[in-house]
Amino acid sequence: MPTSQPGAPAAAGTLHVVATPIGNLGDLSARALETLKTVDAICAEDTRHTRQLLSHFGLERPLIALHQHNEDAQAAQLVQRLLGGESLALVSDAGTPLVSDPGFRLVRAARAAGLRVSPVPGACAAIGALSVAGMPSDRFVFEGFLPAKASARRERLARLAAEPRTLIFYESAHRIEESLDDLVAVFGAQRPAVIARELTKLFETVLDGTLEDLRARVAADPNQRKGEFVLIVEGAGEDADARIAEGQRLYAKLTEYLKPSQAAKLAAELSGAPRKALYNSAE
Repeated sequence: MPTSQPGAPAAAGTLHVVATPIGNLGDLSARALETLKTVDAICAEDTRHTRQLLSHFGLERPLIALHQHNEDAQAAQLVQRLLGGESLALVSDAGTPLVSDPGFRLVRAARAAGLRVSPVPGACAAIGALSVAGMPSDRFVFEGFLPAKASARRERLARLAAEPRTLIFYESAHRIEESLDDLVAVFGAQRPAVIARELTKLFETVLDGTLEDLRARVAADPNQRKGEFVLIVEGAGEDADARIAEGQRLYAKLTEYLKPSQAAKLAAELSGAPRKALYNSAE
């Protein structure tokens, strides 16, 4: 197998993009373990976290901090090391690198230099959650983390309200209730959804129901407000559901400038959605 792409030195090294466990350490593949054991150095989002992972498997390798604050500066230096013949691994704190984690700038720079970039697949919270959600999975949209500010979060959701594909979001413990409130307000209380919490860990839970059901269950149980979350939301559908979702999006925006009755009338005319459905979405 060649070690580089055309245009790179024959002796150039490889950048291995290595998926690590999202919880259960047994999910680290044999190939990933062998790769981490043999590379010259490991680029890690948090070297302290990665050092603990390596220690668990009895490994000790040089670690290089690579995170959102230094990736631009580090990428050029790391490419030079690869061109000089070193092989490097890229890992994130958990799961597959670049999926809501740093790394794409380094990968882009390595590919631009003609270097070989090789994936070592493994755990990914988004795909793991989708695989157990029971939602349509042939077409889906990954949105990562929603904005922290409420206004920006609702604006993002409003743009997605008519999306027919299954939606996947990440969320943190300290914003899960706020995000569920906004999902109910923008998508409607009856939209089917799934919350996958602490996947592969001791307190893993997967809850399904309507958005309103899930909001109530999370509010009632403090344990369901702890850990790391993946939210899976069913798409709006191609026909009636899409019209209602688009009407709700328009209504939410128009109420910033018009009285609710005027906003509902105009949103219904523009989207073809029943005016009553728009009023209900705001309750």
